Amino acid sequence: MLHHLIRQAAQNGFGEPLALKPLTAPSRRGFLKAIGAGAGALVVGAHLPLPALAAEAAAKTIGPADPRPQLFVIVAPDNTVTVLAKHLDKGQGIVTGLATIVAEELDADWAQVRGAFAPADSKLYANHFFGIQGTGGSTAIANSWDELRMAGAAARAMLVAAAAVRWSVPAGEVTVSKGVVRHAASNRSLTFGELAEEAAKLPVPQQVKLKDPKDYVLIGKPDLHRLDHISKTDGTAIFAMDIRRPGQVTAVLARSPRFGGTVKSVDDTAARKVPGVIEVVSLPVGVAVIARNSWAAMKGREALTVTWDDAKSEMRGSDAMLADYRKLADRPGAVAAGKGDADKAFADAAAKGGHVVEGDFVFPYLAHAPMEPLNAVVALNPEGGCTIWAGSQFQTVEQMVAAHILGCKPEQVKIETQWAGGSFGRRATTNADYIAEAVMIAKAYPKAPVHLVWTREDDIKGGRYRPLFLHRIKAAVDAKGALVAWKQRIVGQSFMAGTPFEAVMVKNGVDATMVEGASDMAYAVPNLAVDAHTVASPVTTLWWRSVGHTHTAYSKEVMIDRLAKAAGKDPVAFRLEMLKDHPRLAGVLKLAAEKAGWGQPMPQGKGRGVAVHESFNTYVAHVADVTVDAKGQVKVDRVIVAIDCGQVINPDIVKAQMEGGTGWGIGHALRGEITMTDGVVDQANFDSYLPMRMSDMPVVEVHIVPSGERPTGAGEPGVPTAAPAVANAVFSVTGQPQQTLPFSRSGIVS
Repeated sequence: MLHHLIRQAAQNGFGEPLALKPLTAPSRRGFLKAIGAGAGALVVGAHLPLPALAAEAAAKTIGPADPRPQLFVIVAPDNTVTVLAKHLDKGQGIVTGLATIVAEELDADWAQVRGAFAPADSKLYANHFFGIQGTGGSTAIANSWDELRMAGAAARAMLVAAAAVRWSVPAGEVTVSKGVVRHAASNRSLTFGELAEEAAKLPVPQQVKLKDPKDYVLIGKPDLHRLDHISKTDGTAIFAMDIRRPGQVTAVLARSPRFGGTVKSVDDTAARKVPGVIEVVSLPVGVAVIARNSWAAMKGREALTVTWDDAKSEMRGSDAMLADYRKLADRPGAVAAGKGDADKAFADAAAKGGHVVEGDFVFPYLAHAPMEPLNAVVALNPEGGCTIWAGSQFQTVEQMVAAHILGCKPEQVKIETQWAGGSFGRRATTNADYIAEAVMIAKAYPKAPVHLVWTREDDIKGGRYRPLFLHRIKAAVDAKGALVAWKQRIVGQSFMAGTPFEAVMVKNGVDATMVEGASDMAYAVPNLAVDAHTVASPVTTLWWRSVGHTHTAYSKEVMIDRLAKAAGKDPVAFRLEMLKDHPRLAGVLKLAAEKAGWGQPMPQGKGRGVAVHESFNTYVAHVADVTVDAKGQVKVDRVIVAIDCGQVINPDIVKAQMEGGTGWGIGHALRGEITMTDGVVDQANFDSYLPMRMSDMPVVEVHIVPSGERPTGAGEPGVPTAAPAVANAVFSVTGQPQQTLPFSRSGIVS
């Protein structure tokens, strides 16, 4: 995209866009080796530095210490300002958010600002928390904040310097406002576009002065329209599914119906007779049908006769898997956290008038099911390598996997990142699975660009699920109602094991993504014990929006309400007693409770529940109001959300993310589950994997805590507390805790 913009500017006679000089880049921090594993599986092997966001946030500057407008800012002679986003925008509004940061320091008029995706280049566009180019963990704003402020300020300084030279006046007399550079004393002004070519020839300042937040005119202001709102309304926004290259063909892949299955034999005679089918190729990952269009490809796939080898397949059903989990939960696992003596505290509580509460929590497999199913276009390049058009979320991983398949250098793999119709983590795979499939097919059929398309059924049945988890919790309050002990055992799959992330994310047998939110629980408890059992299965799993916090926050917050009831305490007051050392968590809890009218009597059949949690350095509380009818059916009426994510860039986007996260969390709690029978997934489309319906969606009211802290993220933190707040509201009416998800398993679904 960057190269296209530069080329277009040159073709139009615009001259040199501002600040596009070559830049010496930092190293890729060790992410430089691609290896292949047996049976055609593809793995990227490397040390991937993933420091904790909290540790990185303590630094004065995250990212390079010098301004680099060359990478992010294009001021064209037509007076447009294009901000290049190194992160994928999959609907969360990140192109707008990143552009706002630059435009603020640049003093651009928002009407002249555009957004585009940066090229795939980990030397230049690494996520500073990951060390590679990639989007996830609600880090896009947090890791870009400093470098984009400096980029905008540096570009502004260069425009001012160019005007000062042209007018022969001191730079200190030149001002900038809404995209216009002025010299008040001589009553002269120029647009950014009129100065772009001259400014581009000036040296980049090595230090810049950044704005005082009190002077912000864009950052933190409401009603700033999203840069993609028109194109996504009128249909002109281009997604990977829209890509059409000359001669392009379409491919679909027949995959084993069981996880771990491989092709034993295939009869493609009937498939080749389907009109429009061009070729059928067997690959290590399945059988690809290549056709002139998607319909022909799908009909060709239906005509295949494939015999699968299930020798290494998952053959159990969901109930059998859960039964095995329960057996594991009967014995200690790998220690994730520990302090004090929980067992002694339990005994003391039981003997001295306290209360001990126990319970198992069950969380099913969950699909991501983004609106746009996985797809990518791959065209082999005559000089070697390829070009990929995709909603690329982990560009560096995808480059390296594609390079391994093609036997070329990663820099020979060009990625044209497109808008993505959702992801929720699904496009950020550690082995670039669907990209790898597309590249394999293109290698096998090099005659034309190949568009690999997953159907909705491929997506629902294709794995990379949020793992199945079992939590076993035992907790106690003493005679005064104080939390004195907490023991939690977590059983589930690790999606970090066997990936490039394992060396950093798995320590002493514990995958950090399994226990986050539990091992570092914020509530004050003197005796804590958390351990975990990692279960192996061919079922492919992956991070799912808010990752481990999806289940640890739920089990924690539902158990806290049970403990509050046992202690005879108000759920909000009980939580606040334990959050004295966490003022920001306490702050969102107080705000949500106040706005919800906590403490007011509820009518018969109506309940109110609360939950609060920190994830990704962002603090969120939910208060939910529900109605439970005489049959036990639940309707979520209203949800109040309070969020503290530091300095807010775009309030409307933060609110939208909280609304979306709330719907996402509640929707999956109501009915969402992936189940298996004899290793075969039972669900296939939205008639059986039931998402949130518009009729389910409650009124959502969002309150943002004003803050001058460094910005964190909002894409994921709205999810963890939504479902437990609803569960606790139901508990307040029925007295029955919802410990097995989805709610439909116990018959209480709206």
